[in-house]
Amino acid sequence: QVQLVESGGGLVQAGGSLRLSCAASGRTVTSYTLGWFRQTPGKERAFVGSISRSGIITNYADSVKGRFTISRDNAKNMVYLQMNSLKPEDTAVYYCAADLSRGTTARTVDFWGQGTQVTVSS
Repeated sequence: QVQLVESGGGLVQAGGSLRLSCAASGRTVTSYTLGWFRQTPGKERAFVGSISRSGIITNYADSVKGRFTISRDNAKNMVYLQMNSLKPEDTAVYYCAADLSRGTTARTVDFWGQGTQVTVSS
C-alpha cells in the first residue's frame, strides 16, 4: 500500500508560480512511477506529468511543457510539481498518483492522493 498526501495548492495570479508537494509513504514507494493529474468539475481526470522511479525520466502533457517541472526526492519519499507561468486554464484539483505500469493515463493508476485545489485568477 502507498499513501499519498498533496499540499501546496492555493490561489495565484496568472503568470505566477506555485509548487505542489506530495508526500508518499509505504514500503515500496520507490517501485512506482509518480505523477500528477488534474481535474475540473464534469471533466475527465487528465494527465499532467510523471517521473520515473529513478527520477531521471520525465513526461509532460503538451499543455504544460516548458512551464511545469516534476521532481522527485526518493530519500524523503517526496514528489513535486513546480508550476510557472500559470494560466487560468490551469485551474483544477491536482492529484498525486503512483503507478507501477509507468503509464500516463488515469486508468492504470494504483494509488491516488486526495487532491489539492489550484486556482489561477485573471
